[in-house]
Amino acid sequence: MKMGNLVGSLKWTWLAIIMLLLSSCKATKILTDGEINENLSAKNIIKGHYNNQLNFNTLRGRLKIDYSDGTSSQGFNVSLRIEKDKAIWISATLGIVKAYITPERVTFYNKLENEYFDGDFTYLSNLLGTELNFEKIQNLLLGEALLDLREKKYEASVYGNTYELKPRKPMELFKTLFLLEPKNFKMAAQQLSQPGKKRVLEIRYKSYQEIDRRVLPNEIAITAVDDTHKNLIDLTFKNIELNRPLNFPYKIPKGFKEIVLK
Repeated sequence: MKMGNLVGSLKWTWLAIIMLLLSSCKATKILTDGEINENLSAKNIIKGHYNNQLNFNTLRGRLKIDYSDGTSSQGFNVSLRIEKDKAIWISATLGIVKAYITPERVTFYNKLENEYFDGDFTYLSNLLGTELNFEKIQNLLLGEALLDLREKKYEASVYGNTYELKPRKPMELFKTLFLLEPKNFKMAAQQLSQPGKKRVLEIRYKSYQEIDRRVLPNEIAITAVDDTHKNLIDLTFKNIELNRPLNFPYKIPKGFKEIVLK
């Protein structure tokens, strides 16, 4: 795959490329589904979800990304480093493309094109049709709800082998849907749509794994639709290690041209 194609795909798959918190390691254990309790209330399902939030300090490993936009497809691997609540760092082969995300900024550069981007979360927010910040992106990557489920009232039902949560009072501009797996109350799927703009973001967590007694996603499938444009992203996380000392080398090379993502 050409590195120029990788950078081109960032415009539509930036969120997916950021998705680096997931895992697999030498102590990996793929988790199986639990049993559904049909009498469990929405309040208790939500409580279980937040009681099982992932607790860690740092994470490092590799991520395989398979991407398709309907006309072409490609796959590549990147290295990742995470400091929870503070930084997400990724690097493609030989550091030709690097990205660095903090609660204040989103930035990346491409050595092949001598270009860089340095800005806030406005681009990601516009792409997905909802206001985003570092915390929301981090939650999404960890199999946790993109929106705070404690802020609204939800109706609970059983859908297949998952708990389905729908808001009692629909949002004015968005539609949301959350499916939670019964074993650890992590997300099985979450969907955020903006019908007026024909935008849909669907994240399916295909499997989870246990690392150092912590539950993390193992594989994720993402569908992002913007009007007639559709992107499919499959993520597989490998060789993850938790709570090791890390640094985050990132410096935009001198002479690079700033690019603006629209």
